[in-house]
Amino acid sequence: MSIHDGHRDRMRRQLKTSGMDSLSDVQVLEVLLYYAAPRGDTNPTAHALLSRFGTLDSVFSAPESELKKVNGVGDAAAQLIRLVPQVARRCLMSRSAQIEILDTTSKCGQYLLPYFHGESEEVVYLLCLDAKCKALDCVLIHRGGVNVASIAARKVVKAALDANATSVVLAHNHPSGLALPSPEDRQTTLVLKAALEAVGIVLADHIIVADDDFVSLRDDGILEDPYEL
Repeated sequence: MSIHDGHRDRMRRQLKTSGMDSLSDVQVLEVLLYYAAPRGDTNPTAHALLSRFGTLDSVFSAPESELKKVNGVGDAAAQLIRLVPQVARRCLMSRSAQIEILDTTSKCGQYLLPYFHGESEEVVYLLCLDAKCKALDCVLIHRGGVNVASIAARKVVKAALDANATSVVLAHNHPSGLALPSPEDRQTTLVLKAALEAVGIVLADHIIVADDDFVSLRDDGILEDPYEL
């Protein structure tokens, strides 16, 4: 047994007996990296990751391409790090799916928040609802750095029709900003509202997410209250 094997055993025992709260952020990364690097010392790599990205959250939110610029992080380690927020997102989604009736801004926002957990780039989702405000589907409409104003109305309308939706909620994130609507966000909302109305579907809301916060363009007065229709 090497000196590193003995250290790993001690770290694993500490995690088992005292839980993750007993570990520092560096140690959390160090232990996680054991599963991508069966041998060797992962502590320097853990330190390098935190030094480059600043916080544990920023490490897990970083793209694989950026992670692999850190010495000691190869394909396996980068994929493992990116897997953590994705698994967490799926767990949060399964919890939010228990909200059966999505008839308020708060419920829709809480339902949608997990879809943006750990995202480092802009993504756009369309939440499709039936006549009883139950979720039919939540469709990924767009991913990447293109402004939400560039979303093709026909793509949104097609997704809503494919789900046989009565109403829909558009949602996108501001990964590095505040959950505040831009003039482009407001204009896009009105364009999509008109396109959906043309096929008999209500745009119930447009929700903007930043971190764990969200705002509603319905609450902002851009859209009527669909729950009074």
